[in-house]
Amino acid sequence: MQDVLHVIHAILDFPAVKWVLLAFLFVMPAASLLTWAERRQSAMMQDRLGPNRANIGPIRLWGILHFVADALKMIHKEDFVPKNVHRGLFSLAPLLALAPVLIAIAIIPFGPEVHLDALGQVVGAWGFDHEGELSVNLQIFAVEFGLLFYFAILSIANFGSTIAGWASYNKWALLGGLRSSSQMMSYEVAMGLSLMGVFLVMGTLEPGTMVDWQGPNPLHWGWALQPVALVLFFTAAIAETKRAPFDLPEGEPEIIGYFVEYSGLRWGMFFLAEFVEIVFISMVITTVFFGGYHFPFLYPEGFRFADSVLYLPHGAVVGIQLLTFGVKVALLCMLQLAIRWTLPRFRADQLMEFGWKHLLPLALLNIMVTALIVLWAPVESAADISAMVADKNLGIALWDWLRPALLYFVAAGIPAVLAALIMSSQWGPPEVIVDVKTTDSP
Repeated sequence: MQDVLHVIHAILDFPAVKWVLLAFLFVMPAASLLTWAERRQSAMMQDRLGPNRANIGPIRLWGILHFVADALKMIHKEDFVPKNVHRGLFSLAPLLALAPVLIAIAIIPFGPEVHLDALGQVVGAWGFDHEGELSVNLQIFAVEFGLLFYFAILSIANFGSTIAGWASYNKWALLGGLRSSSQMMSYEVAMGLSLMGVFLVMGTLEPGTMVDWQGPNPLHWGWALQPVALVLFFTAAIAETKRAPFDLPEGEPEIIGYFVEYSGLRWGMFFLAEFVEIVFISMVITTVFFGGYHFPFLYPEGFRFADSVLYLPHGAVVGIQLLTFGVKVALLCMLQLAIRWTLPRFRADQLMEFGWKHLLPLALLNIMVTALIVLWAPVESAADISAMVADKNLGIALWDWLRPALLYFVAAGIPAVLAALIMSSQWGPPEVIVDVKTTDSP
């Protein structure tokens, strides 16, 4: 039995195997199902039936098989390439749109550390502390600069739409590519700055450490400690996926989009990349703001409330946490689909103004306030929050904490506020209004 466990451990602990399992058993199936869920959910919101006719014999499954029909259709469609396109870049663009997202999922911790030789035993503080060799960490790539790696890789995906527009030798595609590049660069700034508040609180950019820091208590998760950062990051992330109300690069009534010259499987890669990004963004938000795979009050040894403990075997705890991660990601995906069918599209000027004049100043303000609080009351872990509240002598050191905080506000806060005011619409360059008068012809 031990020999079998060693073979299973050697297979599951190999990073490429974990990536294949995560990509092809979770991310890709979820993205494919979202293509059906979006049409089905929009039909429910608009009092329609939606897709429900695709079938294999008598099996319909409420129309879920439509994504299979879509895949078969795209595979067998003619791959038409216009005459004047840049063939190399034209072929490279769909790969640049899809591949970076599938690479970036490597930093996401999608489950706890699994002890293969202790699945039927209680593991944890009150159980038996297991430190065996047959342990598998359900995270493919754990590095301290994890979120920086995410931004670096995802910025490559922006080249996909830009290169697609330029290489297509089509002015409408080029306009869509330019819109895409300007939108991505604008909202990546606010997106990155929104996570700086989380970094100041948790002291790390490694997603696995962030999940461990938050723990199973929902009040210690990122949403409770950084609610402003959650709203800012979620808004900027939707803009990064180029979906309504931020879908200007592919505005159908205006320019059609950067993929106007694509057909067949190449167009299908752009289409699938959009939904893979939805899944990945949901995974990042789950990890940073919603405790990752943690189920509320489920610790390694089982459910714990105050001094009461319901012990569970390690295998049951792992199964619940894996299911919890999937449910959190699915709920966030459904929320993004609902937003897509609720809000109207921005104009191009509104899109830029919202990113630079609203999201960016709010992100800077959030960093300033967070730094002020962390300087005033530094927190090493989520458990320290409860300890600080229970500490009766907290007010004794108030003035010692307040003096450096005031100095920080003067040194960093005032310039940040001035920068926000300059970028705001209330204190900026005046609008130029041209009044064109027409006169009746004689």
